[in-house]
Amino acid sequence: MPKIKALVLMSGGLDSMLSARTLMEQGVEVTGLVFVSHFFGAAKARKAAEQLGVKLKEIEFKKEHFDMVKNPKHGYGKNINPCIDCHTLMLKRAKKIMEDEGYDFAATGEILGQRPMSQNKSALKTVNRESGLGDLLVRPMSAKLLDETKPEKNGWLKRGKLHEISGRSRWRQRELVEKYGIKEYASPGGGCLLTDPEFSRRLIRMLDYWPDCAGSNTELLKSGRVFWISGKNGKIIIVVGRDKADCENLEKLAQKGDILMELKDIKGPMTLVRKLEIGNLEFGELDINVPDALKLGELKLGEEKSKDEVLNIAALLTGFYAPKARGKKVKVDLRFKN
Repeated sequence: MPKIKALVLMSGGLDSMLSARTLMEQGVEVTGLVFVSHFFGAAKARKAAEQLGVKLKEIEFKKEHFDMVKNPKHGYGKNINPCIDCHTLMLKRAKKIMEDEGYDFAATGEILGQRPMSQNKSALKTVNRESGLGDLLVRPMSAKLLDETKPEKNGWLKRGKLHEISGRSRWRQRELVEKYGIKEYASPGGGCLLTDPEFSRRLIRMLDYWPDCAGSNTELLKSGRVFWISGKNGKIIIVVGRDKADCENLEKLAQKGDILMELKDIKGPMTLVRKLEIGNLEFGELDINVPDALKLGELKLGEEKSKDEVLNIAALLTGFYAPKARGKKVKVDLRFKN
């Protein structure tokens, strides 16, 4: 009899690792499947797959995923996380891979009741139906609490060797970690930026100001202090790097039309300005008196500013977030990305 093959959605978290290991214990040939978007990546899944000794398929679906995030059919969770639609989208792709490459079923690490919105019985059934997988989708961690699946009916899996875990307690997972000898795994949560309250607030504001923005703009929300300012043609974003990594990232993220600022003679942050129409500027320099203290309310960022006012505010923020520049007159270099 040919070996049964399964695709397992693998975030790199413990539950997906335990699901994969549970299937492997029953002789199933497991391949991990991880998706890469603007809000989560594959690094943790790579470590998990390596530890389990399984192959890993990486699928980049940034545009498709961001389009869904802007208008999810089933709404959001506590933050701006459309988990039901996200799982459905991933599992639709998994179904296509199954059909094209000869896998027998798909599995996830979902646990009944662990998340009230997306992991209740109704939500799980919705994902089964809308992904098109139906009873070819197995959730090994809670299988005994859910309807019997085709792999169980066909004898590919023994239901008695699956699990009946529910809720948010982790004690049963800890027992399985010992049983399967899993040495390292990612901590619960934190894998998706859309579940992070601060990032969610930033993204909601961006989508409010720039409803048609490309997903690449969301990368700016990860890279420093974010300020919004009103210009003649709409909202302008100013991002001031917090540290060396932020500044290096802003340099990489700069697009045609962006303005980059740095202090000329004092070590300090890089600042990026996007959506300010400035013409054919290539290089420039501003003299700025940096205050010892700064109240953001005094800048009145919500009131419409001219181009010069926007540039001066961005330069002022660049100086203020360099502690050695406070209370001094400094020069700020401007570069126009073209």
